Amino acid sequence: MRNNSIGKYAILFIPWVLSLIFQPNLALSYLTAWAGSFFIFYMTLTGKIQPLPTDRPLSEQLMRPIFLVQIIFAGYTCCTSIFYFLSVLGYQNFHSPNPFYLVDSGLLQLTAQCQRYYCLGHAAFATGILMFMKYPIKQKYYYDRDKVPNLLLLFALISFPLSEIFLRVPGLSQFYTQLNTLSFISGTLALAFAIPLKNARNTIICLALYFFNFYQALTSGFKEPIIISVLVLGIFLYPNYKKLVAAIFIPILIFLFLLLPTFNSVFRQNAWSGDDTTDDATKLAIDATLNSNGSLGDTNWEFLTSRLSEIAMFTKFVQSTPNNIPYYKTKLLQQSAEAIVPRLFWPSKPSTEDMIMERVYDAGVVYRGELVSAKPAFIVDAYLSYGALGVLMAMFAYGALAQLIANKAEELFGGYILGTALIFSGLFQAFWRGLSFEFIINVIFWSYITMLIIFKILRTRNILNEI
Repeated sequence: MRNNSIGKYAILFIPWVLSLIFQPNLALSYLTAWAGSFFIFYMTLTGKIQPLPTDRPLSEQLMRPIFLVQIIFAGYTCCTSIFYFLSVLGYQNFHSPNPFYLVDSGLLQLTAQCQRYYCLGHAAFATGILMFMKYPIKQKYYYDRDKVPNLLLLFALISFPLSEIFLRVPGLSQFYTQLNTLSFISGTLALAFAIPLKNARNTIICLALYFFNFYQALTSGFKEPIIISVLVLGIFLYPNYKKLVAAIFIPILIFLFLLLPTFNSVFRQNAWSGDDTTDDATKLAIDATLNSNGSLGDTNWEFLTSRLSEIAMFTKFVQSTPNNIPYYKTKLLQQSAEAIVPRLFWPSKPSTEDMIMERVYDAGVVYRGELVSAKPAFIVDAYLSYGALGVLMAMFAYGALAQLIANKAEELFGGYILGTALIFSGLFQAFWRGLSFEFIINVIFWSYITMLIIFKILRTRNILNEI
C-alpha cells in the first residue's frame, strides 16, 4: 500500500459514528449520515486521505474508480434519498407541510436507519478503492498510440454485431449487455478522438453510432441509459474542450433530470401498452415533455421521491429482516455461484430473476402476481446477508474489486486509454450501479473472462506487444 497507515481510513467513518450518536433525533441522524457522503466525496476526491494519481492530468483520468464509479454509484445510492426524506416529513413538490401534519415516526426511524447503512457502505466502498489505488500501474504491454482512433472505431464496429449475435444464441444472452456497452463506450471514445484530429470519416461514422445508441436509450423506457450516454460523451470530450463541455453538458444533464420523468412516463404509457409504435410513443412523449414547460409536477416529484432513490424499498427490507425473516448469511452468495453457470451448460438452471424476487416477495416489498420488478440493490443484499457487518464487508469488497480490476485492465492494455476508459468502463459498467448479488457477480465474472479473451486476441494480432 502506498501509505503504511491504515488508521487514516477511519476518518471516512466519522459521519457514520456521529449519525449513530444522534439516533435519538431521527432527522438529525438522517441528515448527518446523508451529509456524510458529501464529506467522504470531499476527503477522497481532493486527495486528503490518499493522494490522487499523478500519472495523468485530472481531466484525463475521470473514468477511474475513485472518480466516476464512486460519484455515480455512491451519488445514486447515498445522496438521492433526500427527496424521500422530505416526503416523509410531509413536503410535496418542495412545498412545506401543513402545520398539523403528523410525521410517521416509525417510517422516519427506518429512513434514518437506512441512510446510516448507506453512509457506512459509502465509507467502506471508498476505503476499498483507496487501499488498492496504486498508480502508476506497472504496464506489461504497449501499443501504437497513432493507431488508437481507428482501433477504437474497430472495437465499436465489431462488438455491436457480436452483441446482437449473443442476444440471439440461447443460453449466451448474458454477453449481450457487456458487448453492447463496450460498443457504445468504444464508439463514444472514438468520437472524442476523431473530433480534435478533424478526421471527417471517423467523425461521421462515430456520430452515426452515437445517435443510434442514443435513440436506443431514448426508446428503452429508462432514464439511466439516456443520462449515461450524454455524461460519457462529455467526460471523453472534456480534456480537449473543458470550457465548452462545462457550458453545454452540465445544463443538458440538468434539463434531462427535469424533463425525463415526464418523457418516460408518457412513453411507457403508450409504448408498453402496445397501443402505439415506438416512434409514435416517442413523438407523444416529446410533445408532452415540451408542453410541460419543465415544471416540476406530480410526475417529477414522484420520480424524485420514489424512483430516483431506492431507500423506500430498503426500509421495507430493514423492517422485515431480521425481525420476521432471518439474515440470509451465505445463501445469496451460493445463489450467485449458481447464476454464473451459463444456461447453455445447465438448461434447467433456476431463473436468476425468480430467485431474487423470492426475497422481495418474502419481505412484502411487492406482492406475488404484480407486474413489477423490485430487485434489491447490492447494499441491500449486503444488509440482508449479515446486517451492518454485511454492509461493511460487502461494500469494502465492492470497492476493492472495482479498483483491482481497473488496475489489471491498465496493466494488460497498456495504460489508461485502452485499460480503464475502454475495457474497464465498457465491460464493467455494472459497478456504476450496484445490482443484486446474483446479477452483479455473474456480470463481473463473465466480463473478466471477456476482458482476458479480448487481451488474447489483441496479443495474437500484435496490437498489444510485450514491453
